[in-house]
Amino acid sequence: MSDLVIRAGDFRFDARFEEKLAPKTVAAFRKAMPFESQMIHVRWSGEAVWLPLGDHQFGVDYENHTSYPAPGQVILYPGGISETEILLAYGGVRFASKMGQLAGNHFITLTSGLDRLTELGKTVLWKGALKVVFEAK
Repeated sequence: MSDLVIRAGDFRFDARFEEKLAPKTVAAFRKAMPFESQMIHVRWSGEAVWLPLGDHQFGVDYENHTSYPAPGQVILYPGGISETEILLAYGGVRFASKMGQLAGNHFITLTSGLDRLTELGKTVLWKGALKVVFEAK
């Protein structure tokens, strides 16, 4: 079942919220939808794209957190020793910043378009930032 659509440039992905695993993160993010930002390639984490959000606060703490999101998993780092951010893994990831290893809340999982994830990552890596929109389905 898909709860939302994620659009970045010409890419479109259906996704589901991880309601049972990260209920507070999901609730906070739903309040911010539709959510728009810029997607850029990660610097330290491996094969992922991220949305740097600076001091933006969702008012959540850690839940269902991981440093190793699988391809198609979206995590929210709620801030602390590094800026608030959202990360979408498209390959191997060890979530980190210049401060060291981090953990983020896995709160969204892609349900379609997984075959285009590597293309998305390489497009952002070689061509630059893409506008991204998270919308309810």
